[in-house]
Amino acid sequence: MAAVQGQGYIGQALGVADVLAVSYFHALRYQPVDPQWEGRDRFLLSIGHYAIALYAALIEAGILPEDELETYGSDGSRLPMSGMAAYTPGMEITGGSLGHGLGIGVGMALGLKRKQSDARVFNLLSDGELGEGSTWEAAMEAAHHRLDNLIAIVDFNNQQADGPSTRMLSAEPVQDKWAAFGWYAQRVDGNDIPAVVAAFDAARNHTGDQPRVIICDTRMCKGVPFLETREVTHFVRVAPEEWDMALEALDAGRPQ
Repeated sequence: MAAVQGQGYIGQALGVADVLAVSYFHALRYQPVDPQWEGRDRFLLSIGHYAIALYAALIEAGILPEDELETYGSDGSRLPMSGMAAYTPGMEITGGSLGHGLGIGVGMALGLKRKQSDARVFNLLSDGELGEGSTWEAAMEAAHHRLDNLIAIVDFNNQQADGPSTRMLSAEPVQDKWAAFGWYAQRVDGNDIPAVVAAFDAARNHTGDQPRVIICDTRMCKGVPFLETREVTHFVRVAPEEWDMALEALDAGRPQ
């Protein structure tokens, strides 16, 4: 998709791909033929510029057709560069104004509780969003209402537009902070699929009446070694001849 436009937030997409794979093919309940099915789990992409990663998951899940890949970022496409709920089946919210996703998730989770639904809300947010006061207001609200149907997923890649997120406004000790706010908190290697599976299972099976958070340490540009080593990866500049090299690296690293 990024090769179509010659650009895209591929560093984040490659880093969070394992987390999305576990989300859509292990944890989430949904019906590909009916993205608005009332009984579905809701997956909220707070970080709208990660849309390219979610589109890949939605295509693999059968919610979007693969032939739309070529339309990514084009006029009239259902795959805009930043996620928009009005455009894309399976995209629950319009993200991009960072720090709002968890608040929306709290509202959805509370609404589902009041409807006596057993559906869950999963909210993917970034480590940069932990610097937004609205995120922590939402965290307090979720604990106050004992929203055990809410699972937050923090993509902790330690990278944002101005540099490493821990140097901009550090959230450490991040797991302890979430726990202090009343959440059941776990921290895992987000590129270790068995570890992510185990964390999702623990979050879903936890018996406490509290919201759950999984902090996933991920590596930007995971799977493409010559991109992983670049110092600036928030928005990766890829030369025309490097797209095929990157795809070859991903194919070479694919499990047999």
